[in-house]
Amino acid sequence: MKRKIHIEYPLNPSSGTIIWNAISTPAGLERWFADKVARHDKKFVFKWGKTETREAEIVNSRTEFFIRFHWTDDEESKTYFELKIQYNELTTDHVLEVTDFAEPGEEEDTRELWNSQVETLRRVFGL
Repeated sequence: MKRKIHIEYPLNPSSGTIIWNAISTPAGLERWFADKVARHDKKFVFKWGKTETREAEIVNSRTEFFIRFHWTDDEESKTYFELKIQYNELTTDHVLEVTDFAEPGEEEDTRELWNSQVETLRRVFGL
């Protein structure tokens, strides 16, 4: 059974709309998450390199707040990965909260992968 992982990434003061577009649109996701992203209704197809392709379905979302995907090839129906934007009114900073699931023993690898991906997100979007 996979284990839930929750990671928070503070982002510099920026537009919530920019972050939302980066995490919820094919064009935004192609800039930091995958090499190629296509959307067909509630399904997203992610491609990395020439060989790896995975499909995810949007399970839930709220515009400019969060988007939750479930990998269609994941046999565990309750697993997902979620990208959520939190806004702190005091500091005017945004926080990107990532929730994902990993096989036992692979939690640290999953965290390192997200750290790398979010670092790319920050660099590309100036966050």
